[in-house]
Amino acid sequence: MIRATDRFKANGHRLISARHDATLEITKDAHVTKRGSCIIAVRSEKGAIDLDSEFKRLAKFPETVITLAIRCNGVEDSVVARGSRGLTFTHPTDIVFRKSGFTCGRTVAVYSDKSASLLKRSLIEEIRKEFPVEIALEAVFRAEAVNADGQDGRRE
Repeated sequence: MIRATDRFKANGHRLISARHDATLEITKDAHVTKRGSCIIAVRSEKGAIDLDSEFKRLAKFPETVITLAIRCNGVEDSVVARGSRGLTFTHPTDIVFRKSGFTCGRTVAVYSDKSASLLKRSLIEEIRKEFPVEIALEAVFRAEAVNADGQDGRRE
């Protein structure tokens, strides 16, 4: 098993609603509007492009399990998703987890088990109080899923 992690901080904001049913987003932007229903934290120290290089490498395998842990003022929740060959990690300000398989430069994980609307409401209430938000990402790849030649055993 190969594991890579990345940890960083962001901040809460009073206008965070976390009501989006398909995605969740962490952004470097300082402000959020009521229309930003997928945003769960602002003023992030990192965007997709800034994430740990080993984390990004492992996340490009569809077999990789990616976990997002979110903690704010003693309340925490986690999200489990998958990696994808389509991940590019090119966005300078945003990190997005998606319930679908869609990828773009902001996408960090796909087929997520939660979107913003499914996070614990007690966590969102703490985030709305503008407390610091601790973010931990972990990518776990099982080496036995890859053949000796470094390929993942599936044909495209």
